[in-house]
Amino acid sequence: MSDESSSSGGAQAVLRAVKLLKLIASEGGDGLRLADIAERAVLERPTAHRLLKALISESMVAQDKDSKRYRLGPLVFELGLAAAHQFNLNELARPALERLAQKTGDTSFLFVRSGNDAVCLLRIQGHFPIQTPAVPVGSRQPLGVNAGGLALLSQLPDGEIDEILDKIAPRLPAFGGLDPQELKRLVQRARGLGYALVGEYAVPGVTAMGLPVFSRTRTPVAALTVAALTSRMTPARQREILPLLKSEAQRIAELLGQ
Repeated sequence: MSDESSSSGGAQAVLRAVKLLKLIASEGGDGLRLADIAERAVLERPTAHRLLKALISESMVAQDKDSKRYRLGPLVFELGLAAAHQFNLNELARPALERLAQKTGDTSFLFVRSGNDAVCLLRIQGHFPIQTPAVPVGSRQPLGVNAGGLALLSQLPDGEIDEILDKIAPRLPAFGGLDPQELKRLVQRARGLGYALVGEYAVPGVTAMGLPVFSRTRTPVAALTVAALTSRMTPARQREILPLLKSEAQRIAELLGQ
C-alpha cells in the first residue's frame, strides 16, 4: 500500500472515531448499544466494534459491564480540562461561587472529574466567623470522598461506579476509614436526596453538600458544593442551601450551553 493510501485510510479511521464520540456524547449518560452506534454511524458492526475497542483502550470511551452500553470515557474529561482556555470554567463559575459564599456565609467550591478523582478548581470563602479548613485549589481526592466528587459519582451507571470503587479502594481508608461499601451507601443516599451530602471524610469536622453541573447533553461536567462545620450543616440548613445550589448550577449550565 502506498503512503498516500495509508494516510487516507488513517484519516478515515480518525473521522469515523470522532463521529462515534459525537454520537455517544449526544446520548448523555445513558450511553448507546453497539447496534445503535453502528446504525447511526452507517458502519458495519465489526468496524464499529473495532473502533470502539480502540477508543476504550485510550480511555476515550467506556463500556458499562451490565448494560453493555458505550459512554464517554474519563480521558474526554481530562482533555476538556486541557482545553479550558477556550471555555474558561473558572471564569464562568466564579460569580456563582461568590453568590453562594455571600448568601450562605460558608465556603463554596467548584470540582471537576479527572479520571477517578475529583479536582478542586476554585474556592470562595464566605463571611461566617468560623470557616472550614481549606481544601487547596488543585488538590485531588478519590471520587466520592468530598461532596463534589460524590455529586459526580452518583450520576454514573452502577457498573462504572463499581469499576471506579475497585480502583480507588486502596486509597479510601486514608479518608476517615472510608470503604467502598460506605461509599456505595452514600451514592444511594445522594440519589434519594437529590443532592450529595458527605461529612468527616474529606476534612474532619466538615460536612458539605453538592450538585452536578450538566452540559447540553446531560453529561455531568462539574460540581458545585457548599461546605460548613458539621454542627452548622443541619437538615434545616441543608433545605436552605439546596435551592441556592440548584439555581447556581443551572446558571452555569446555561452559560456552558451558550
